[in-house]
Amino acid sequence: MKETFLRIERFTSGVALAGACLMLVIASALAMFQIVTRFVLEQPAEWTEILIRLSLIWMVFLGIPIAFRQGAMVSVDVLYRVIRPRGRRVLDWAVALASLALILVILWWGWDYAVRGQVQSMAGLESISMFWGYLALPVGALFCILGIVGNLLDPQRHELETAQ
Repeated sequence: MKETFLRIERFTSGVALAGACLMLVIASALAMFQIVTRFVLEQPAEWTEILIRLSLIWMVFLGIPIAFRQGAMVSVDVLYRVIRPRGRRVLDWAVALASLALILVILWWGWDYAVRGQVQSMAGLESISMFWGYLALPVGALFCILGIVGNLLDPQRHELETAQ
């Protein structure tokens, strides 16, 4: 059961990471396009600004689950180094529960914002609903839940290993 969950979590984390990378590429390409149209052609494309912002929001919310999975989100390094191994496991559970509580709030209110934003259109892109912008919160939260539970089942301490 544990291995099956971790296999699913690895797949979903890979999907989230690929999505975050894609959003970074889209934001970069749109920024370059915006620079060319604004400063070279002197015909600015206003729609690029909102799409850059939207892709950066999606990039962040798809990238957060990877940080949770690697144990790099909540920093409790000092406590982790001074307590005994049994206490470390208790600390892992406390961090996971606190993180899950935060993510569940983001999931709940993110979905609420997305549903309420269906009737609102994006400034500069009147044909696109704000639903797609707000949807980044609950989608990222779902990926985060898998990453948090995955890190609880198979702890990784990349933050501790790379800290100076």
